Amino acid sequence: MTKVHVIGAGLAGSEAAFQLAQRGIHVVLHEMRPEIKTDAHHTNFCAELVCSNSFRSDDANGNAVGLLHQEMRKMNSLIMHTADAHQVPAGGALAVDRDGFAQAITEQLEQHPHVEINRHEVSSIFLPDNPPTLVATGPLTSSALTQSILDVTELDQLAFFDAIAPIVYRDTVDLDICWFQSRYDKIGPGGDGKDYLNCPLTRDEYEHFIDLLLTGEKTEFQEWEKKTPYFEGCLPIEVMAERGRETLRYGPLKPVGLTNPHRPDEKPYAVVQLRQDNKLGTLYNLVGFQTKLKYNAQKEIFRTIPGLQQAEFARLGGIHRNTFIQSPRLLDKTLRLHKAPHIRFAGQITGVEGYVESAAMGLLAGLFMSADQLGQEIKIPSQTTAMGALLHHITEGAEATTFQPMNVNFGLFPPLPVTRTKRKLGKKDRALMFCNRAREDLLEFQQSALV
Repeated sequence: MTKVHVIGAGLAGSEAAFQLAQRGIHVVLHEMRPEIKTDAHHTNFCAELVCSNSFRSDDANGNAVGLLHQEMRKMNSLIMHTADAHQVPAGGALAVDRDGFAQAITEQLEQHPHVEINRHEVSSIFLPDNPPTLVATGPLTSSALTQSILDVTELDQLAFFDAIAPIVYRDTVDLDICWFQSRYDKIGPGGDGKDYLNCPLTRDEYEHFIDLLLTGEKTEFQEWEKKTPYFEGCLPIEVMAERGRETLRYGPLKPVGLTNPHRPDEKPYAVVQLRQDNKLGTLYNLVGFQTKLKYNAQKEIFRTIPGLQQAEFARLGGIHRNTFIQSPRLLDKTLRLHKAPHIRFAGQITGVEGYVESAAMGLLAGLFMSADQLGQEIKIPSQTTAMGALLHHITEGAEATTFQPMNVNFGLFPPLPVTRTKRKLGKKDRALMFCNRAREDLLEFQQSALV
């Protein structure tokens, strides 16, 4: 049997390699770190989380992301099972101890008898003798490999900008000002309803904070980067502020569902939330605070937030280029490149956005490649499932010329059948119907994938 090559050991590449190896297929997993470093990675671990430590909502009955979590667990996902084992409290979300998670993924792959990890840069998607190849290089694809992809896809560019939020040491947060509470006291996996640190702002403090964001010194782009757009789902906080002074109050700083026990009779005008970032609970990240502010400006501005006046930063925020292709034009329903069917793509480079979405495409690509190698037939997951809806969107559902990265959401699912009821279905009712239908329709795909 021919070896399968997976380029990139991020979330998608790690998941794909695992799915292939579990079916007895020998995998060569190529990862350029530590030979070639990136602007965002801090370790040499596979599946390192370079932005948030959150996998977002874990609600499998009311949220498309939570449904995707559940589907992947049912498909024996390495990423999801490891995330569950390394979760930290995060309200209704699934968040992980980022180093423990990535180290565990790395160890499982290094110890797998069918996985060989090659720590060198790959500069072309066309490997010697054209073996079955999966490109899962994610947001930080090297320049040489990017050029190889551009050449074969005949695209002008692949990139947009993504930003990273800062992390503070928990013991430098002032608990005489801040308090622990999840919004609406929601209890999530591993949590207790008090999973976020909350920093309250009065109206004057909020207005001053906005002024500082708007005038703070920011990272300047290189000339060749200036036309690269942002991804709307991960905007720098100062870019959101530029869209209107109240934008943040209706976004990451919204004060709803929270009561300050230090001043129970005073409703905060805005609230900055911090989420646990590691298992020990010693690190917390500033939720929604992706930024392109320069380091000194970040320290000065973020320390004006009540409760963070003495904050020490384990990591400051940053910005990096992301990379994706025009998948609807270039890939078939099983993620194969039309021009070179022995090559598949997976992960963020296909135009999905988010950790779980990227890993899901790695899982599917691994299953499709396994079926090819083993001479088996595998069905395409129904578009009514979360995995199928994402796959359909990036391979045929989206308009190629205006294609932009997409998170999983119920808008990608086929409409629900019309039902005659005495009352109009609410949002929660419709979400539950989407989830129930997806669970039923996933069974056929599970059976064909021999999970």
